[in-house]
Amino acid sequence: MNNDSIIMPIPITTRRAVSEAVKDYRYGFRTETSSVYTAPKGLSRELVVEISERKNEPKWMRDFRLTAYDIFCKKKMPNFGPDLSTLDLENIHYYVQPQDKPKNNWEEVPSEIKDTFEKLGIPESERKFLAGTGAQFESEVVYHRLKKHLEEKGVIFDSTDEALRKYPHFFKEYFGKIVPAADNAFAALNSAVWSGGSFIYIPKGVKVDLPLQAYFRINAENMGQFERTLIIADEESFVHYVEGCTAPIYSTDSLHSAVVEIVVKKNARVQYTTVQNWSRNVYNLVTKRAYAYENAEMFWLDCNLGSKVTMKYPSVVLMESGAKGQVYSLAFAGSGQIQDAGGKMIHLASNTSSTIISKSISKNGGRASYRGLLKIAPNAHGVKSHVTCDALLLDEKSRSDTYPTMKIEAADALIAHEATVSKMGEEQLFYLMSRGFSEEEAAGLIINGFANEIIKKLPMEFAVELNRLMELEMKGSVG
Repeated sequence: MNNDSIIMPIPITTRRAVSEAVKDYRYGFRTETSSVYTAPKGLSRELVVEISERKNEPKWMRDFRLTAYDIFCKKKMPNFGPDLSTLDLENIHYYVQPQDKPKNNWEEVPSEIKDTFEKLGIPESERKFLAGTGAQFESEVVYHRLKKHLEEKGVIFDSTDEALRKYPHFFKEYFGKIVPAADNAFAALNSAVWSGGSFIYIPKGVKVDLPLQAYFRINAENMGQFERTLIIADEESFVHYVEGCTAPIYSTDSLHSAVVEIVVKKNARVQYTTVQNWSRNVYNLVTKRAYAYENAEMFWLDCNLGSKVTMKYPSVVLMESGAKGQVYSLAFAGSGQIQDAGGKMIHLASNTSSTIISKSISKNGGRASYRGLLKIAPNAHGVKSHVTCDALLLDEKSRSDTYPTMKIEAADALIAHEATVSKMGEEQLFYLMSRGFSEEEAAGLIINGFANEIIKKLPMEFAVELNRLMELEMKGSVG
């Protein structure tokens, strides 16, 4: 049944709630735009073909999408974690094209889209300290630019759609190999309707000292955003990629379901940093995975604020000797929010090491969960791994859960796992207040101290932004 023609008035109480939420969420504004094309709501085989044709893709990619669509139709929703029964997949626009093609000159971006990213601070960030910037609006990347001296070194930083046309050999070798369409229901859905995202290739021996950033913005109501990111770090290279995410507040739900695939070759290092602050009507259901080869290092730094439901478990498959994987995860769950986050480490080779540090903060009845997997293959000897899960509850209504899974099949592995749950204590607040801090300031200091192990891993500009976002989350939490 198509409900597009049935327009129900939004109750006054709901409108007021949305209005109040927008006041507290400074990214909750909506931009009036005229998209080039908006797909009707709902998913079909015909829509998958149309997306591929509109992008003028090669036949093998269209076939890849259709195979993924068939897989998705047979897949069941996850039977663990948050309840997804209220997610209506037939009430979503799976593809919205905001402009005819991406720009590499900021002045050429449509004014209404440009104004949105100006408000979000993206061009200013680029001018100050970034090596390259990408901006995705709805289903497409609208702007992409890389500093010239990096282009001259052979670095590629482009939208995934553009890169598919320019560098098909990379895609045929790696795309869909690290996260296959059959991996899970939302990986299959993404594989069928993916659009936008970033492609990065760092040549052998090249080190990109400044971060590359992409910013993802959902603007339309009932929107599905399905970007696909592929990063290849060749031998002895380094890159730090940062992504940010926001969306307006609506009374109906949107879906963000990305797939990220990363290849870290011999002696290379990749850091992937996420600071997400989706509005509280967004389901954030993401699959992120990296393959790390000989003496390579993969570092996921994952900061999750906002969203209605988040399910995200960045993972590293340690393929060869000496590989190292790290996941540092921070989740902040407020009223009506579920943050189900963590990490996965799969040791397939000997003399590999991994670290998972997970911290969560819950307030006003919010629920934060750590969900992780540590797997060590029988022939992986000399493995070392350390998992730490810390939770801070700010009131009696909030909840924290830990779901660690460990499959250790090598007898000589050295494994450490620790978990703590604590509440913000009156004695801590009293001590800080006796030193002249207000109750809200004292609570903020305690929060920052708890999260400092994560925050100090961020570049300074992003650390400042994360602290500011947490201060906004804390408003009205005490007193």
